[in-house]
Amino acid sequence: MTTIINDHILEERLIAQRQQAGLDKLDEVWGGVYVMSPMANNEHQRVVSDLTTILNIVLGWSGLGRIFPGVNVSDQEDDWKNNYRCPDVAVYLKDTQAEDRGAYWYGGPDFAVEVVSPQDRTTDKLPFYGQVGTRELLVVDRDPWALSLYRLRDEILQPFATSELDGSTTIVSEVVPLDFNMLAHESRPVIEVNHHDRHQRWIIDPTAD
Repeated sequence: MTTIINDHILEERLIAQRQQAGLDKLDEVWGGVYVMSPMANNEHQRVVSDLTTILNIVLGWSGLGRIFPGVNVSDQEDDWKNNYRCPDVAVYLKDTQAEDRGAYWYGGPDFAVEVVSPQDRTTDKLPFYGQVGTRELLVVDRDPWALSLYRLRDEILQPFATSELDGSTTIVSEVVPLDFNMLAHESRPVIEVNHHDRHQRWIIDPTAD
C-alpha cells in the first residue's frame, strides 16, 4: 500500500517521529519525494550483516576499501537530501571516483548490495544507481531465492548473471575478489561466497538458529 501525504505539517511530524525513534535509517528521498521504508526483518539483516563482515575481511580491514551496511548515496553535489538512496551494503574502493562528503557519498559505490523486501522497489533504483556510477550491484531476491548481478555499461546497470537454487551459475564479480552462488541446502537456501584465491569460503545461512 502506498500513502501520499499532502499535509506539510503532518509530513514533518511523521519524519521527526521516525528520526527520534531511529526508524528512518532506510528512508530515502527520490527527487524530492520522501520514501519511508519499514525496518528490515531479521533474515534481511542477517544477509546484510554477513556480507558486510565478509567484505570487511577481504577489503576493509586490509585498507583496500571502505564497507558500509547502509549509507546515503546522492547525485547532488550540494543539496543531497533532495535525492538519495541507501543501499543495504556499499563498497567504496581505495581508488573510487566517488567523493566522501561526510553525511553522504557524492557518487555511487564501486560495489553495492540490495536485499529485496516486499514493496521496496529495488528494481526502480537501478536507473539511479547507474546514473551515479555504481559499477556492480548484487540483488538478493528472497521470493523465490536468487542472486542477480548488474554491471555498469554506458551509465546503465545491465543484467549480467543470475544464480538460482540449482547452483548451476556462479556469479563472478569484476570489482571485488569474490564470487557468489545461491545453493539449496537441506530445508533452506544458503548463499555461498568464495574468494578468487580459493583459500577462503563462507556460507551465509539467512535463517540459521
